[in-house]
Amino acid sequence: MRTVLALVAALAASLLPAPASAAVSDADLAYHWAPVHYQDTDSSNASADYLSPIDFDGNWKGKDNWENQAQQKQNLRGAAYYSVTENANFYYLLYAFFHPRDWSDWNPLEEHENDLEGVLAVVEKGGQWGTLRAMITVAHRDFYSYTPAGSPFTSGGENIDGTVLTTAHDGLARASTFQEAKGHGLYRWNGKDFPGGDGIVYYPTRGAGEVPSSGNDRSVGYQLINIFEVGGLWAHRGDSATFHAWGTFAGDNGKDNAANAPWGWDDHNDKPGRGELATDPARVVRDYFGNAGGQSSSYVRNPYR
Repeated sequence: MRTVLALVAALAASLLPAPASAAVSDADLAYHWAPVHYQDTDSSNASADYLSPIDFDGNWKGKDNWENQAQQKQNLRGAAYYSVTENANFYYLLYAFFHPRDWSDWNPLEEHENDLEGVLAVVEKGGQWGTLRAMITVAHRDFYSYTPAGSPFTSGGENIDGTVLTTAHDGLARASTFQEAKGHGLYRWNGKDFPGGDGIVYYPTRGAGEVPSSGNDRSVGYQLINIFEVGGLWAHRGDSATFHAWGTFAGDNGKDNAANAPWGWDDHNDKPGRGELATDPARVVRDYFGNAGGQSSSYVRNPYR
């Protein structure tokens, strides 16, 4: 009888639905997909290529960051701003990397105060974390599109510019990004060493960001900062001390007011409108890629709207 009862209990248990996995927080999702970031540096002013929070100097004024970069090098702790948008089929994880200066060692007409460029990771839902299908990076006034090996996405309105490569960190094969020295255009990492032999490799961390020991530090932690945290970047979107206009930072060194927040990013000759990489990422993906089904602009949640 006990054997029969045990079999009945086992059968009943097998018919019960499997317990749902715990919901993944935005912070966990952002950390899971955060890239290993290869930051090139120029030895003539390496600290001007260090990542930092926008308020590294203790305030949200856009027009004192150029000066304070040189005076507060100890506060240039690695950081990346992130946001999470989702529809029924995809997560759109945006990462933005800030530098107090966009600089040149020969042409001051190309310089400007503040610089924020970044990457959109397109993750198809499924399982706990989903699967990376594409990345779109921001380099000055152009966007570049990439896919990892095995992605079903194909070229669409834009050609795919290359394959996403990975770097092992914290038990994960992380997509890897590369950012130029001085002008800070952002692309996928191509698997090679830094062009001049010196650079910083930033790794995502759950703790505080770290200040590089030099312009050739190969292991520096960067902190993930939610764009929508209380009192954070989005909360300052209407602050005239931070922004000159919608999505455009205030700055008065070099070219005035020349840097943009994600809701101001724009590819100068592509179809998506200004800011849509952040505010309507599915629209950008639909235009850039083929065979990328499920790119609906009916979002489950979109914090930019």
